[in-house]
Order: sequence, then structure tokens, then C-alpha cells
Amino acid sequence: MLPRYDYGHAVRVVRHIRNDGTFPGIATGTLLVRRGSVGFVRNVGTFLQDQVIYEVHFLDQGRVVGCREEELIDADEEWIDSRFDTRDKVTTSHALAVGGEVVVPAGSEGQVMRVIRDPQQVQYHVLFGSRIFSVPESSLSAVDTAESEA
Repeated sequence: MLPRYDYGHAVRVVRHIRNDGTFPGIATGTLLVRRGSVGFVRNVGTFLQDQVIYEVHFLDQGRVVGCREEELIDADEEWIDSRFDTRDKVTTSHALAVGGEVVVPAGSEGQVMRVIRDPQQVQYHVLFGSRIFSVPESSLSAVDTAESEA
């Protein structure tokens, strides 16, 4: 298992990094680094002998955070921002149909499982009930968390 990035390499994080309880002095769940932020690899290690972990220094945030390899891309790679991130709750702005039959009514709530950043159009794999659909960003809205918790 060889690391993709080396010491001093500039990398971009592709999803929000939140405190999983291992970052001292900050509440669990707090946003540490926003997706799209660029940092520099300070150290490389492994977790459970099967995951490469990078210690990345994000200068703009003044934080050093551990990142898995799949959370990083080379800082020089094209970056396409997105409105939503993995695990975000979303609603459809119109009904989704398969073969002319509506399978997800407009306004249905789902959860983003994967973000596909295509230069032409950002798409998401969204879980509605027990089915996953590929949905363009333009067809989704954020769930009002205050409403959904009431």
C-alpha cells in the first residue's frame, strides 16, 4: 500500500471535514475544513494497516487534520464545487419518473450518497426510500433542518 501523496504535496479536500471526536478542544460534529480547501501534506501514516491517512495542514484555517486518501485530490486538479455533500438531506423540486411512472413524488426527502462532479453538470446519487437515483443538482433543494426536527 503506497501513498499517492508525499510530504509537502498540495492537496484539496473534496468533502467537508467535521470533528469525529479526535480533534481536541472542539465539539464533535463541528466543521473543521470546508470542501475545496487546499492544504499541504505534513505526514503520512496508516490506520488499521489498510487505510492511508494524511496529516494535512490547512493554512487558511490554521488547522492540521487527518484525511483519508479518498477525501483528497491533487490541488492542481480541476475543482468543481457543489451545493450538497455526502450525507446531506435534500428534497426534489419535481417528481422523478422511471419509464413514465412517477417513483419519487416532488418534495420527497432523500439523502445524498455520492457527489459526481462533472464539468457540464454536478449530479448526485440520492437515496429515496430503498432506491438510489442519479439526480442533477438543479433538481434538488436543501432540507430545512429546523422544520425536519420539529
